[in-house]
Amino acid sequence: MREPSLLPVFGKLGIKPSVPISARPTVAKSMNGMLAGMRAFLSLHGGMALKLSVVVWTVAVLAAVFFVMQT
Repeated sequence: MREPSLLPVFGKLGIKPSVPISARPTVAKSMNGMLAGMRAFLSLHGGMALKLSVVVWTVAVLAAVFFVMQT
């Protein structure tokens, strides 16, 4: 009885990927302006944004604990 031929493993036997892999994430052109604005905002107000995000995260955790304790 004949054994089936083994399928070639990707990267061996001269098989190469058909599409080049890019390490840079692709972003839509409309997002570039918004991302630039966010970078500018964070460069000016990064400390305040960090403190505000910590406060919002803490309030969210406390609210979740409160609602779990109520049930």
